[in-house]
This record gives sequence, C-alpha cells and structure tokens, in this order.
Amino acid sequence: MITYLHGAITHKTPAFIYVDCGGIGYHVNISLNTYSRLENLEKIKIFTYLSIKEDEHSLYGFFDDDERALFILLISVSGVGVNTARVILSYMTPEEVRTAIIHENAVALGRVKGIGPKTAKRIILDLKDKVIKESGAEHVVLSTPFSSTIRQEALSALVALGFPKVVIEKQIKSIIDKNPNIDHVEDLIKQVLKQMN
Repeated sequence: MITYLHGAITHKTPAFIYVDCGGIGYHVNISLNTYSRLENLEKIKIFTYLSIKEDEHSLYGFFDDDERALFILLISVSGVGVNTARVILSYMTPEEVRTAIIHENAVALGRVKGIGPKTAKRIILDLKDKVIKESGAEHVVLSTPFSSTIRQEALSALVALGFPKVVIEKQIKSIIDKNPNIDHVEDLIKQVLKQMN
C-alpha cells in the first residue's frame, strides 16, 4: 500500500492534483478540505489511500494523517463509498465530522449531498465509539448525554417561541461547538437569543 507521496505538485484542481515523484506522475483525488490547505505549496508530502475495485484503482490524498484516518473510518460504514467519504470531507472539516458523530448530530451529517437520514444515523451508530476512542474524548462522552438533552430542550423552547427550526439548530450547534460544557438550558437559550439579535 502507498502510505504517502513526497513530490512536486504539477497540476492542482479542487477535485484532484498531479504529484511528480521521481519522474512518475500520480493522479491523486482530494477533498476540498485538503485543497484549501495546498495554497502556494509546490512540494508536498501527501498521505494516501489506495482504493482498489475490480475495474479501477484510485488514489486518494489527504493533507494530514488525521483526515486520512477519518476517511478510512467513514468508508467502513455500509453505504459510504470513497466518493461519498470525500464529499463529506469537502463539506465539513474532520473536526466538524467528529463533533457531529460524537454529539449524534444526524442533521449536520444529513446536510451533505448524498447523505440521507438513514446513512447519517448509520455513520453515528457505527463510528461514535471508534471516534471517541481515537480522539481520546472521554470527557466529551461524559457530557454528551446531558448536552444532548439541553440541546433538545432549547430547540423545542425556541421553536415554540416561533423561531425557524433550521436556523435555531445552526445557532445551537455553533454555540455548543464553542462551549461544549454548557450545563443549563437557560444559558443556552440566552446565548442563542443574544446571537440572533
């Protein structure tokens, strides 16, 4: 298996790059997340994953091993292929994907093109424990059930007040991502209202 390539970028697009390694050019598929970090780079060490199918061998590249590890986890889920995993990592950063999985935020994952509610829930069900273990986020696990309850109560209260559910979900996610240790629903509601003004 090719673990990484170290060479010169000879061609770059948001979907793929060409990497010249010792006179051999490799076509490497990338996510928008990786593309955004390649700006002004002429030489690169890019971590890779070789996808082998009956009729096709494709190389996928990642700016760091963290993104590759998450990609490999994603494609282990039934119904998530290499292209779908790449789309997920183009819409969301690895940190955002992990946060969505740990906090069981199927709505966030479901916003990604090609990911329906069932697939989003399957990703969470299959990967939550693995993501927590890999990231060493035991402290997140302890707070997640309570945070999830607080999030739901705040969402229900604000929707009852007439605020659009989609807008509120986005605001709540933003606040919890910045401060995952919120432990009172009133505090969360106040912060959402403050952010809405």
